[in-house]
Amino acid sequence: MSDKKLTILGIVAAIMVVWAVVQSRVSNRTASGSGEPVYLIQGLDTGEIGSIVVGAGDDAVTLKREQNRFVVAGKDNYPAKTSEINSLISKCLEIKTQDFVTDNPSNHEDLEVTEDKARYVIKFMTSEPNSVALAGVAVGKSEELGKGTYVRLLSTDATLSNKVYTSSSSPWFSTGATSYLDQELISVKNDDIDSVMVNSPSGPYTLKQQEGGSTVTLETTPPGKKLKSSDAQSVFTALTGLRFDDVKKKAPESDLKFDRQYLCRLKDSTVYALSIAQKDDKTYVLCTADFTDTTPVEKAPLEQGGKVESEEELKKKEAKLVARDEAKKFTEKHQGWVYEIPDWKAKNLTKALSDLLEDEDKPAADTEDPGAVAPIVPFDPSAEPVIEDSNAPTTEDPNAAEATS
Repeated sequence: MSDKKLTILGIVAAIMVVWAVVQSRVSNRTASGSGEPVYLIQGLDTGEIGSIVVGAGDDAVTLKREQNRFVVAGKDNYPAKTSEINSLISKCLEIKTQDFVTDNPSNHEDLEVTEDKARYVIKFMTSEPNSVALAGVAVGKSEELGKGTYVRLLSTDATLSNKVYTSSSSPWFSTGATSYLDQELISVKNDDIDSVMVNSPSGPYTLKQQEGGSTVTLETTPPGKKLKSSDAQSVFTALTGLRFDDVKKKAPESDLKFDRQYLCRLKDSTVYALSIAQKDDKTYVLCTADFTDTTPVEKAPLEQGGKVESEEELKKKEAKLVARDEAKKFTEKHQGWVYEIPDWKAKNLTKALSDLLEDEDKPAADTEDPGAVAPIVPFDPSAEPVIEDSNAPTTEDPNAAEATS
């Protein structure tokens, strides 16, 4: 066989080897199903979800269903934020597969889709006591070329659970327990506040807002003192955006001493009351609300002499009923819970009166006016002129008289 033929056969053999490798890789990276992206989780009945586990091991967050809502198990079953739960479920159901990667479990660890290595692990469980997994997802690392993320379905069916795909729609998930809480405690509008009373061991004081303005004043100002307007404004508006950092059930025998109080009265007669305790550089509050306008809202029937009420009057009555209901709901929601609030907010809720006062500006002392005109002294011709001798000694000299003579 000639050298030319041997060369041709060598080239053909090399091409066949390359083709075999390419075919092997293609067979292991085919698109799922018909080649179109499909949802990773299919057929999940959300009504059967009894709990959702976010994460794995000691860092896992469990969200349990209680009647028609979810609660955060690690926070004494505090109610979870509904919008966050809905977002969590939707994000999982929207994950679509792109390419099939492997169904060999020995590859899972390298792709970081095992429960102990995955970036995110979400599992949907049935209700207790015999809780089993309905479905779940493990989100691993990104592809080497950054075209997608490795994902794996968590299922009791081993055939399905072993399969790993890439996904271009892998979302970001919240993993902390507080992420699933509605951390907004109270939020009132500055213009709706009528007065604020702060009561601390050093004594009480009341701040009010001037009618038609934004200036905060002290109800009683001690003589010789004036109010620090900026600090007073911070105290007055402390509830315009109060959030908490953590929450727990109020223990029957708590060692917290709630010896401070912050009362915020709104113009519609709603009063927010915060009992405040401080321990180990942390501040805790108990919250209630009361609608203090006890005047009944009534409407006399027309056949009994009742008058036709204007639209404005009807709106006022409706607003009163709404405010009364909101105050009741607020108290019921927060009854029995102790909230830890951030330090910068705690300072505004607990400021002593002495921290809001400073000395009044004292009037300047009387001094000679350099621009004043000197008075004109009348000339007296009989007076002897005073002539200053520039050579006269400046200090007393006992030899001066002798030297002169």
